[in-house]
Parts: sequence; C-alpha cells; structure tokens
Amino acid sequence: MSHNHSHHHNHNEVPKDINSAFKIGIILNVGFVIIEFLYGLIYNSLALMADAGHNLSDVLGLLIAWGASYLVTKEPTKKYTYGFKRSSIMASTLNALLLLVAIGIILWECIQRFSNPQEIEGIPIMIVATIGVLINGITAYLFLSDKDKDLNIKGAYLHMLADTLISVGVVIAGLLILLTGLTWIDSVVSIIIVVVISWGTWGLLKDSLNLSLDAVPDSVRLEKVHKHLSNLGNVNTIHHLHIWALSTTENALTVHIVKEGSVQNDELLKEINHELKHHFNISHTTIQIEDNDCESDC
Repeated sequence: MSHNHSHHHNHNEVPKDINSAFKIGIILNVGFVIIEFLYGLIYNSLALMADAGHNLSDVLGLLIAWGASYLVTKEPTKKYTYGFKRSSIMASTLNALLLLVAIGIILWECIQRFSNPQEIEGIPIMIVATIGVLINGITAYLFLSDKDKDLNIKGAYLHMLADTLISVGVVIAGLLILLTGLTWIDSVVSIIIVVVISWGTWGLLKDSLNLSLDAVPDSVRLEKVHKHLSNLGNVNTIHHLHIWALSTTENALTVHIVKEGSVQNDELLKEINHELKHHFNISHTTIQIEDNDCESDC
C-alpha cells in the first residue's frame, strides 16, 4: 500500500491585481457612502441617507471577500491542518445572503411605494445615482476577469454589479418620472432590477452551499475523472473516488487505485498526479495504491 499527498499553495500572498481591486473598490465605495450621506443632509433626503447606510453593506461585502482571499493563503496549523481555505466558501455564502437581504429590503420598499407613493426628489437623486453608476461600475469591472475563476470573487462582483444596476434604474426612473410625473415608475423599475439581481444571487448561493456540503465542484465531472483514471496504463480498477473543494479555487481528491503489472508505485503516482493536474485542475491528492482489489474491505 502506498500513499501520496501533493499540495498546491498560493505562495502565501494574495495576487497583487486582486489586492489592488479590493483596495480601490473599498476606497471608492466608502467615498460614495460619504457623498451620498452629504447629499442627503444638504437636500434633507431621508432616502439618500438610508441608501448610504445600505451601501455600507457593499463595503462590508468587499471586506468579507478580501479577508477570505487573504486567509486562504495562510499556512496550515496543528489545529487547522488544511489551513483556512474554506473561508473563501464561507465568504461567498455570506455575500449571497447579504445580497438576498438587500433584495428583500428593496422588494419591501417597492410594495410600500405602490400602496403609498412618495414624491421623488428627481434631480438630486439622479445626480447621486449617476455617481453611483460610475463608482459601482468601475468596482465591478475590477473583479470581472476573475469572477468565473473564484466563487468568492464572484460574490464581490455580484455585489457591485447589483448596485450598478440599482443606480442605473434610479437614473432611468428619475428621468421618466420628471417627464411623465408617474411616481409608480420607480417601483416598477426597482422590481425589474430585483428579478435580474435575484437570478445571479441564487446561482451564487446554490454554488456556495454545494461547496459547503463537499459536493463535486461544477468545474469537475466525477464520471470523466473515473473514466480517465481507469483507462490509464498500469491501472486495473479504481474505487472510493471522492472529489471536493478545499476553497473556491482549489480542488481535492482521494482515490484507491488497484494497479496492474509491476510498475513502481512512485512512477504510477507521478503519472496520476500529472493527469489530474493537467486535465482536471486537481492538485491536492491523496492516493492509495493496492495490489489486490479490496473495495469491500479496505
């Protein structure tokens, strides 16, 4: 019997481009919160001041995602032998929940406005919303290239995209209200935005919960891995194949391999690890090699 344990680390630092994205995004959004709150004071708008409070949740979402991207680079300890890689999965789940709360608040406000229409302070709110489109849009763009590589980054991206869409909706609704005088347009536009945001948020929450429950990551197909390993030379059969996510970017695998012929265990392990890394991006493996099939009692 032989074991192999190979690790792939992130060189103990957050990639500089992601670090910069978080720093710039947080600075921009803190600045926007201050601008929005000051406009609320100047124009005596409770709506603007309340929205400034809401936008603080975006700063919180960015801080959570940034903290997790840092924690995954920390070395394992005697207590946490896998390190803190799961923090990125926890962060993406938490960000999805924060988005759902924000969606719920917006939906509740829409319902309230239908039954009790409020006068919209068109020009001031449109000015602030336009600033919001720029700031949130720039921040979302900073995470665009990495959103499909890391579920944690996707959570930060969706936060900023959601607020960009909300700000765009406010500008459109404000303009239409100024032209028509129909205040219910604001609620209709908000509901459309809620539907769009909900679609992405549901996907984020589903993927995060799946990874939390050690599901096979969407980027990997268990059947393909099983078939690929089974077809390797010097491999008779495989069993006890398990694949799960260590973090939102790293996948792990354990498997029992019944070898065929007199191949050296180290040679077989080297080949298997190469195949898993090259074809499936699985770099953290634990492989048990057996001379006889003992699937029922290993």
